[in-house]
Amino acid sequence: MTMLDDISTAAPWPAAYPRGYAVVDVETTGLARDDRIISAAVYRLDARGEVEDHWYTLVNPERDPGPVWIHGLTSDVLEGAPLFGDIAADFSERLDGRVLVAHNAIFDWSMIAREYARARETAPTRQRLCTIALAKELRLPLPNHKLASLAAHFGVVQQRAHHALDDARVLAEAFRPSLHTAARDGVRLPLLECRPLTEWSDSPVTPRVGHQPSYGQSPYGRGTWRPARRRPACPYPNPGRYEADKPLKQGMRVAFSGDTSVERELLEDRAIEAGLHIATSVSRLTSLLVSNDPDSATSKTVKAKAYGTPVIDEAAFTQLLRDVDPADG
Repeated sequence: MTMLDDISTAAPWPAAYPRGYAVVDVETTGLARDDRIISAAVYRLDARGEVEDHWYTLVNPERDPGPVWIHGLTSDVLEGAPLFGDIAADFSERLDGRVLVAHNAIFDWSMIAREYARARETAPTRQRLCTIALAKELRLPLPNHKLASLAAHFGVVQQRAHHALDDARVLAEAFRPSLHTAARDGVRLPLLECRPLTEWSDSPVTPRVGHQPSYGQSPYGRGTWRPARRRPACPYPNPGRYEADKPLKQGMRVAFSGDTSVERELLEDRAIEAGLHIATSVSRLTSLLVSNDPDSATSKTVKAKAYGTPVIDEAAFTQLLRDVDPADG
């Protein structure tokens, strides 16, 4: 009998667990709000994490493909691919009625939700599960929360990192033993609601002939995004200020100042999912200010200097978000 067999037979399966999952990975042109999906993969799993089928598609982003050195998809490869609107129905068929599972799920869900909004449709999934959050709930002894580390922990071999189909396969194979461990130990799955994050409204601006958009810029005119939800209050107490060379801790109050390369809303969502409190202003209770221009004279940076609040840049903050310490007690 294998360890997994032992896990699956040790206790009754929790009745409250979902009846099916859609393990998803998307590759994108970048991380900003106007970036686009260029490939997508879905592994459909049953209630116990067994693979039912899988699906993969390229997607024409109607713009430059972004970091080709990461995902390997060039403009020539993507030129003949379907638009997202053309594959939305197939994507929906694989998401319908299932929990969306992804590694750093807020990112995948944000990109998917925006593509559906552009297509004037809504993704038919109501809950998502982040495998980083699940790994933390299970207290897996990982050196970090990269997909490669989760895969190595369960002996899953990656063949093509940053290829949507292989990343989805790896995640599906790592999710199954995670799910069975959670069921055995009676762990409540960290499910979050999948509300459409935004509504997309196009302006009638057409792209200029010969215009090459910059990285992160849409060539098809301006659009507006409108938030569609209120964020929940942080459930953890404030542990105090961030200390250099130490991890972030759940409950820390984080404020942002100035422009960020990743959309602010997405950064804030990532921080909230990690258990941090988003502060709209800087006070003596603020644990950390994130700013790419700490010498600017914004009200937040001025107050941070006055209060002695630590200031770090966006890159350092996103690194720290990968491994946030749990709250005390």
